[in-house]
Amino acid sequence: MTDTSLAGTRTAPTLRLTVNGEALSLPAGVSVAGLLDHLGLPRRKIAVERNLEIVPRSLYDETSLCDGDQIEIVHFIGGG
Repeated sequence: MTDTSLAGTRTAPTLRLTVNGEALSLPAGVSVAGLLDHLGLPRRKIAVERNLEIVPRSLYDETSLCDGDQIEIVHFIGGG
């Protein structure tokens, strides 16, 4: 008997992230910008912290996320 359960299948590697305390899986190689796009968040008026370090907005596109990263996203709200 041959096990064919994996034959012919190929799964894309995924990252397991924690975003604001919630577990999230995304395709490997995703950037901070890709994460924000996935979440439907605008890049303006938010701050992103990756593993306790602020990611400058100018680096969102080039900052790749890694398996196990801890992400905090803060929205700025105007008004008084």
